[in-house]
Amino acid sequence: MNLRKALLTMGLAVIIGTLPAVALAADGDYTRFVNPRIGTGGHGHVFLGANVPFGYIQLGPTQPTRGWDWCSGYHHSDSVLVGFGHQHLSGTGIGDLGDVALLPVATKDQRTTLFAHASESVSPGYYAVKLGTPNVFVELTATKRVGMHRYTFGADQQEALMMLDLRQGIGWDHVAQCQMRQESPTVVSGYRHSVGWARRQKDFFVMEFSQPVTLEKVDGDTTGVLTLSRVAEPLLVKVALSAVSVENAKMNMQAELPGWDFPATVAAARKVWNDELSKISIKTDDEHVRRIFYTALYHSMTAPSVFCDVNGEYRGADGEVHKGDFTNYTTLSLWDTYRSAHPLQTMIHPEKQKDMAQTFLHIFKEQGKLPVWHLMGNETDCMVGNPGIPVLADLVLKGYITGQDREAAFEAMKTSAMLDERGMKELKEYGYIPFDKDETNETVAKGLEYALADWCVAQVAKLLGKKADYKYFLQRSKLYQKHFDPKDGFIKGLSSTGERRTPFNPFRSAHRADDFTEGNSWQYTWLVPHDVHGLVKTFGSEARFTEKLDSLFIVEGDLGEDASPDISGLIGQYAHGNEPSHHILYMYNYVGQPWKGARLLRQTMKEMYFDDYDGLSGNEDVGQMSAWYILSAMGLYQVEPAGGKYCIGSPVVNEASINMGGGKTFTVRATNNSEENIYVQRALLNGKPLTKSYIMFNDMKRGGTLELQMGPQPSDFGTKTKDRP
Repeated sequence: MNLRKALLTMGLAVIIGTLPAVALAADGDYTRFVNPRIGTGGHGHVFLGANVPFGYIQLGPTQPTRGWDWCSGYHHSDSVLVGFGHQHLSGTGIGDLGDVALLPVATKDQRTTLFAHASESVSPGYYAVKLGTPNVFVELTATKRVGMHRYTFGADQQEALMMLDLRQGIGWDHVAQCQMRQESPTVVSGYRHSVGWARRQKDFFVMEFSQPVTLEKVDGDTTGVLTLSRVAEPLLVKVALSAVSVENAKMNMQAELPGWDFPATVAAARKVWNDELSKISIKTDDEHVRRIFYTALYHSMTAPSVFCDVNGEYRGADGEVHKGDFTNYTTLSLWDTYRSAHPLQTMIHPEKQKDMAQTFLHIFKEQGKLPVWHLMGNETDCMVGNPGIPVLADLVLKGYITGQDREAAFEAMKTSAMLDERGMKELKEYGYIPFDKDETNETVAKGLEYALADWCVAQVAKLLGKKADYKYFLQRSKLYQKHFDPKDGFIKGLSSTGERRTPFNPFRSAHRADDFTEGNSWQYTWLVPHDVHGLVKTFGSEARFTEKLDSLFIVEGDLGEDASPDISGLIGQYAHGNEPSHHILYMYNYVGQPWKGARLLRQTMKEMYFDDYDGLSGNEDVGQMSAWYILSAMGLYQVEPAGGKYCIGSPVVNEASINMGGGKTFTVRATNNSEENIYVQRALLNGKPLTKSYIMFNDMKRGGTLELQMGPQPSDFGTKTKDRP
C-alpha cells in the first residue's frame, strides 16, 4: 500500500506508523509523556503545532481571530482553519504573528476550511490533520528556522491548489507591506512587514517545493494560488524565515534543512525535544502528574525563541541589522517569566544563559533600556515595572555573568531604573507614583514592580562594592511601606499629597482603570517577594501578618463587572491564574509555618492543573504557568526575584533528578510521599541534616541529593527563626 493511499484510506490510525522509530521507543522517550493539547482550551492560549525548543518557527494551524481566547491563533472550541502559519505566540494575553501561511484549497476562491479535532494528531515536533475540503492529509514539522510541510492529496483530487496568504495575521497583527514572487518553478520568495503588538515586524521568506508549482497572484501580493503539477505524489514544502533578508532565509534553509526527508526531520525534532525534556527525570505513581509535568516542561521551551540567522545576523531593537557572536532571543514576556520561568532556565539550561545575558545587554545598547516585553525585535512596553532587571540580576548573582560584563549589566540595570518614563519620573520625585500624577493608572502595581527590581539592582551593587548605589536602591525597594495602610493591612494607592485612595474596596478590580494590574488589593498586598520579613514588620507582628495571609485563601468578595479576566484560578482571593500571586504560597516559609504552604501547594497543583485541553487556570503566559508547576512539583521555588534562594515546598513527584549542566545532577527525593503525606518531617542534604526550609542555587549547582522525608502531620521543620529563608 503506497503512502498516499495509506494516509487517506486508513486515516489517522497510520500517523504513528509513518513516524520514525524513535517516536515508538519505550526507553528514554520523554516525548510520549507530553500532551500538547493541555491549555489549548479555556483561557490557556497555548500554541498547538510543530516546533523545536526555543525555535524561531512555530508552525501550526491558524484559526480566525474571534476574541481574547484566540491569542495563539488556535482554540479548542473552533473548527475553522484559515491557514498553517509559521509563527505563533503561546499563552499570551494579546494576539500577534501568524505570518506566512499556506492552506490547501479546492478552488481559487476558498479562504477557509473545516476540520475536526478527532482528525488531528500532535506530538513534540509534529502536527497532522486530515482535511475534508479539499481531501488532503497535512503534516508539519520544523527546525529552528525552517518549517517543513507534507501534503498528501486524495485520489479524488484531479487538481491540487495551495493558497499562499501574506494578508492574514493573529489578533492585533495587520500586514503593512508584502511581496511574493516566483523565482523558479520550485521556489517562491518574498517578505511580509506588519504592524501590531510588534509595531514594526519584518519577515522575509523563501519557499522551496518538491515539484514544480505555478504561482498566480489573487489579490496583489497579499494572496496567491499555487497550482501543483503532479497531484498523485505528496507535496513537500520547506519554508525558511529571516528577519533580515530573503538571502538570509535561503542561508537558514541550506544550513538547517538542505534535504527532503520528512520522517528524518520529524525524528530530528523529536530527538531535540527528548534531549531537553530528559534534563529532568521524575518518578511518580500518577500518570496524570507525569503528563502534566512533562507537558509543562515542553511548554516552558516554546520561548524565548531564537531571533538571529545562522550567520549571527539579527534585526535589533533599533530596527537595524546587527551581527553578533551570540544567539539572540526574542519573545521575552518578562513580567510573567522573571518569577519562575527564568529561575527554572538557570537550573536546566545553563548553556543558554550567557546568550540570554548578551541578548539583554544588546537590547539595552539598541534601545537605551533593558527589555520590558520584547517581541520580534520590538519593545512593546507591555505590562508594568522593570522585569528585565530581575532576570539580568539573577544571572549576575548566580555567576553566569562575569568580569567586565558584570559592570555592563549593572550599568544597564541602573540606567533602566533611572529613566523618566512609565511613572519612574514621579517615583523619583515622590518616592512612589501618585495616582493623580499618572495618566495610565496601575500606579500601585507599577511601584511594587519597580521596588522589587530596585532591590535586585541593590544586590548587584552590593556584590560590586557600589555602596552609594546599594543604599539608594535598597531604600527605593521599600516603597511598599508607603502604600501600606496599618489600619486594615492593605496596600493602597496614594495621591500626590499622600492621601489614600477613597473609596476603597480590596475586592474590586477595574481592568486597566484602577491602581492595580490585573488584580486587586487582596492580591497585591503580598507583592513584596524581595523583602518578606520587611513586610511582616510592616504589619506590626508576625501574628497579624499570618492572620492576614491565612485570610487571603478564605475570603470571598465581588470583583466587580469590570474586573480583569486574568484574575482566575481563585482560592479565596489568591489568584493562581495570574502571575503576581505565584510566590505567595511560599511566604509561609518566611514566618516558620511551611506546613500551611504545603497544604495549599498540593491543593493548587491538584485543582489548577489538569491533563486536558482546559488544563490551566489562566493564560500560560509564555511558560510561566508551566514553570511554576515544574518547580513546585519538585518541591522548590525561588521567591526572591534574584539570587538563588529556593524555598522548599511539598513535592508532588517522588523523585526529580535535574541535570544542572557540567556533569552535575541534583536530585530531590521525597520518601514516604503520598496524597496524605504532604508535610516535610525532616530534610537531608547529601546525607546530612538540613533544618532550613530553603536551599541555595550554588548547593544545587554542585550536584547531590536533597532528601525530604514526608509525613501526614505538620512537623517542626523550618519553624525556627534561624531556619527560615
